[in-house]
Amino acid sequence: MSAQTNEREQDDDQFRVADVVDQLRRLRAASQRRRYRGATPQLPSREATIEVVDGVVQALYPRHFGPQGLSAREVDAFVARSLNGALPMLERQIALELALGAEGVGAAEGDPARAGEIVAEFAASLPQVRALVDTDVRAGLDGDPSAASVDEIIFSFPGVAAVLRHRIAHRLYGFGAPMLARIVAEDAHSRTGIDIHPGAEIGERFFIDHGTGVVIGETAVVGRNVRIYQAVTLGAVRFETDETTGGLRKNYPRHPIVEDDVVIYAGATLLGRIVIGKGSTIGGNVWLTHSVPPASRVTQAKARHETFVGGDGI
Repeated sequence: MSAQTNEREQDDDQFRVADVVDQLRRLRAASQRRRYRGATPQLPSREATIEVVDGVVQALYPRHFGPQGLSAREVDAFVARSLNGALPMLERQIALELALGAEGVGAAEGDPARAGEIVAEFAASLPQVRALVDTDVRAGLDGDPSAASVDEIIFSFPGVAAVLRHRIAHRLYGFGAPMLARIVAEDAHSRTGIDIHPGAEIGERFFIDHGTGVVIGETAVVGRNVRIYQAVTLGAVRFETDETTGGLRKNYPRHPIVEDDVVIYAGATLLGRIVIGKGSTIGGNVWLTHSVPPASRVTQAKARHETFVGGDGI
């Protein structure tokens, strides 16, 4: 192949790439004009948000997630350093989210000056977050015969890792940073396979055993001392449309309410704004779209078992 042919092919490649770049720029500009007034604002950073949460997790559980060999004398100083590093980063990311303005129901209010107030509220809530997660860990120890110790649960149970991050995300969501909260939730989802929307309200002593495939929707309400297993869904049965706009309605109750002391076994799917009464047990692979009273036992129909005699099946 001649040098002229190589140059010609390189020119063709350059032209094709330039054409694609131009088209992408036009699409990007059109999208930004639809969403923003004036200059395009800077977006929050997913990486920085995850770094913030990792710092907060270290501050909440410094013996487990801080540096190995941290002595009792050093713990408070380490917690202070972790928070002094994480909280200013969080304020910056919240300010960027608020600067985007409100694009939908439940979105941020659009005043970056509120970022400091939100961070102050968030920081003040961290002792309560730690206290709640301690109850979740204790529920794991009490509810799983394979759990040998509190330390093992904190270190290695995916359900506890997901719920810990949900407790953090739920605070951010409630204080007015729903985008950052969703980033935290999706990071937990990618780490554990457990998908909890940050808007879900979850009481103390919540334990997810095994966990992979669990989905808990935005408006779900989970009471105290609830235990669920892998592949459980607390979802919506349908999506309502707005009569005025024709688009999907947002920010309305559409997920289950699970009252105190409920156990939901693997593969169960609970859909719609139904109520699972206190002390109920929902069996594995149950599909449930209606409320049940307290102390209910809901299971599948018993599988039929037949014994065949002889090679012809008779």
